[in-house]
Parts: sequence; C-alpha cells; structure tokens
Amino acid sequence: MQRYFIDPEQIMNQTIVITGDDVHHIKTVMRFKPGTTILVADGTGAEYITEIEEYDQDRVCCRVIEMRSARGESHTRVTIAQSMPKGDKFELILQKGTELGASRFLPFHSERTVVKIEPKKVAKKWDRWQKISKEAAEQAHRGQVPTVETPISWKQLLQQIESFSGTVWIAYEKGGKPLMQAISETNKDQIMVVIGPEGGFSEKEVKEAKHAGAIPLSLGNRILRTETASLMVLSCIFFARHEL
Repeated sequence: MQRYFIDPEQIMNQTIVITGDDVHHIKTVMRFKPGTTILVADGTGAEYITEIEEYDQDRVCCRVIEMRSARGESHTRVTIAQSMPKGDKFELILQKGTELGASRFLPFHSERTVVKIEPKKVAKKWDRWQKISKEAAEQAHRGQVPTVETPISWKQLLQQIESFSGTVWIAYEKGGKPLMQAISETNKDQIMVVIGPEGGFSEKEVKEAKHAGAIPLSLGNRILRTETASLMVLSCIFFARHEL
C-alpha cells in the first residue's frame, strides 16, 4: 500500500487533505482514482488507512477507514553527525540512512571538509534534503520522517556533543573501541555517531571531541569511505539490538 506523510493539522475529523507535491504523485505518477486505498502517516506515531474520495488540482481528500500505531520505527534513536562530503554523497547517506532507521541527520563542517555551502544556497539544499528523507521514509514504510538539520560548525557540534543525553561515538581510523564492543557496552536509547569527511579527523579534533564527551570508535581494519561508515554503524546497531 502506497504511503504518504502529512502534518497532523491536515487531519480534520475523519477526513485527511493531502496537498503539495504528493498531489502530483497520486494523480499523475501513480494514477490513483477515487476508491483507491492508501496509507497516510502523521509523523507523530500514528498512521491511517484511507480511501481517496476526490481530488482536484491542488489537493486530494481521503476518508479515514482505520487509525493505528505506526510501524517501522526502532526503539533506539540514532543521530548521524556527518561531516559534509564531496558531491552528492550526503544525499546518498540521507536516503540509505533513512531506510535503515536513522532518526536525525546533523551535517557539519570540520577541519578537512572540502565542501563549503554558500549561505544563500543552504535553504535550497535543505529543502532538497528534506524531500529525499521524506521519500525514503515513505519507501521504507517508516512511521516518522527523520529530522534533517542545516550544516553547523565544528564548534557548534562540540556543544551538541556536550549536551547530548545519550552515547556519542566518533569514528577514528587510528584507534578506538571496537564497534561491536561499544554497542554491547551501552544501554542508552539515544546514540550519536560522528563521521568525518574523506580525509578523516585531525588528532586535535578527536581530542576536542573526547573532551566534549565522545568515545573514539574503531570501525575495523579496513578504511571505509565516509558514505559507507555511517551506514555500516547504523546496520550494526540495529542488528545487535534486534531492531532491523
């Protein structure tokens, strides 16, 4: 059953009104007709089995058949703090990370970050990232769309590490606690994984992150690409906790 996300305010009694890009997808891409059943999630933990009643150019009206608790969400909430990689790699991390179950993406700039997004282009980039995450959440039948933040500085990331209520790991190729050991030793439901850019982190950055409360993490004997690292950690966390 095709899934779409809406805001809770789009639910009025037993009617859900879908607007925006999803109208085009329903009418033109999927060619759904009145009477078609679709699944609608409100992003807060509830989902609705609905039937399309009518549509026009700007909206699709659906009748609620059944409300139930949303499925597809893990108990463990994982934040991927990702130093901005080159090209469209961050979009790949967003898409696949959403499919795997990440709850939040926090891009940042570090010492060896090559990509610098111009301030005037941040809003446009962020809109695209939101769309990618939403579409991936729909495809994966997630109950919620992950939060995608706008890029922050290294100093701001250190502040986030200090205030984070769960476990924070920083991936470091020169040594750290083995991944599976680290997973087994934490009982926190909130985990932040800090991943460096193509050139990795400097020793100074790792020391600063440790001082802020992060634990250096080894991802094994092989050096992974930055777009592979976060996805591997996500998979291992959810596999070890039986939450895949």
